[in-house]
Amino acid sequence: MTTLQKRIASGAMAIAATLAGGAAWAVNDLPGGPAVNQLDLHPPVTQIASDVHSLHYWLMVVCVIIFVLVFGVMFYSILKHRKSLGHKPANFHESVTVEILWTIVPFLIVTAMGFAATKTVVQQKDTSNADMTIKATGYQWKWGYDYLKGEGEGISFLSALDPTQREQSDAGKPQGDNYLLKVDNPLVVPVDKKIRIITTANDVIHAWMVPAFAVKQDAIPGFVRDTWFKAQKTGDFYGQCAELCGKEHAYMPIHVRVLSAEDYSKWVDAEKKKMAAKADDPNKVWTQEALMARGEKVYAANCAVCHKADGKGAGPIKGLDASANVLDADKTKQLAVLLNGQNNGAMPAWKQLSDTEIAAVITYTKNSWSNKTGQVMQPSEVAAARK
Repeated sequence: MTTLQKRIASGAMAIAATLAGGAAWAVNDLPGGPAVNQLDLHPPVTQIASDVHSLHYWLMVVCVIIFVLVFGVMFYSILKHRKSLGHKPANFHESVTVEILWTIVPFLIVTAMGFAATKTVVQQKDTSNADMTIKATGYQWKWGYDYLKGEGEGISFLSALDPTQREQSDAGKPQGDNYLLKVDNPLVVPVDKKIRIITTANDVIHAWMVPAFAVKQDAIPGFVRDTWFKAQKTGDFYGQCAELCGKEHAYMPIHVRVLSAEDYSKWVDAEKKKMAAKADDPNKVWTQEALMARGEKVYAANCAVCHKADGKGAGPIKGLDASANVLDADKTKQLAVLLNGQNNGAMPAWKQLSDTEIAAVITYTKNSWSNKTGQVMQPSEVAAARK
């Protein structure tokens, strides 16, 4: 057997194993997310989504009626007036009446369809009088949420794919109905409140999309767009980034948790207490051991996706183990990369991390794997570099 034949046989066996594994993986409908063999739009949870459904069905009926009438007349004419039945072609030139009819009738149909669609689109873009405003920032490859107005103002966090989902993907062993949709920190909002979502991006174009809300808004670097939703029932609802934003595009889910007003207030109180507990004194002097322990967690949550847990990198992603930048005695070089990014966004800026988190991850990378520099970065140094 030639080398090529061996490779083909190996590939066929791998495909067969994948198909067998997929057949054995039984999945169910995910409430608020995709359903098994789903053909229709997602069940609506907002009034806008209900309007979109109605518009979709109405336009589908109109299109089907036009299809049946046009093709019905065409095929009737073909079958009943063919030469084999003895029919002779009619000899006529033009008809003013027909010309007028096939101009006015389509015009009226398209106008009616356009009016209905425009009405829904205008409602989708009416973000006025919102009860809450939340900024959703797209990163490669996670979402950052900042509560700007309303109950919960000041809350801020990152929402990324749950690490267990990544492990399942890497192992080729998907599990659960929420595979690649589970996140570590879902966006939490109250029911029956108008939520304005402001979208932007830190690196490339992303898109914030939740089908149950009939919401899809591009997040573009340097631009601010907005959309809104008002969930009419509590529950968990799922979406994904809907723009091809890079190699980890498939690992950028959206999870919105809608709570009752009472439960949402409890969540806000808990989050603010959590934020207060995490607030670090930027002037505190940390030991290397403490920074290493903190930095390991920051690295695993934010850096290991690209640079890998062992610091070796992958493909075009440069490794941090034995990196000249990391080993350099001038700590500000690595700090500048974290604060500003580099390579036209291939390495994104991480300004959203706290001074302590940045100091910890720099200390961790400078003293992990084969990097044994003994260098320590303090939060006060990061704070000074931000100014």
